Amino acid sequence: RHKRYLKQNHKVFYNNLLTSGKLNSYFADIEQQEEEMFFGLVKDLADKENVTEELKATDMMLWVQKMNSIRNRAT
Repeated sequence: RHKRYLKQNHKVFYNNLLTSGKLNSYFADIEQQEEEMFFGLVKDLADKENVTEELKATDMMLWVQKMNSIRNRAT
């Protein structure tokens, strides 16, 4: 999606990345940032909602339900 967005809305920037050979590393950096933000958000929400390893050990199904809900909201 981001590639399409750059091609449509930031043609000069996209072409500069493409011709300099930095396009793939740019997208890799963006993906890494997105992944870090996602996992950070999941961790913060889990801490806020008290979804811990202790809950996982005592009630696995409840932990799975809560983590799935958190991941869906983070997405």
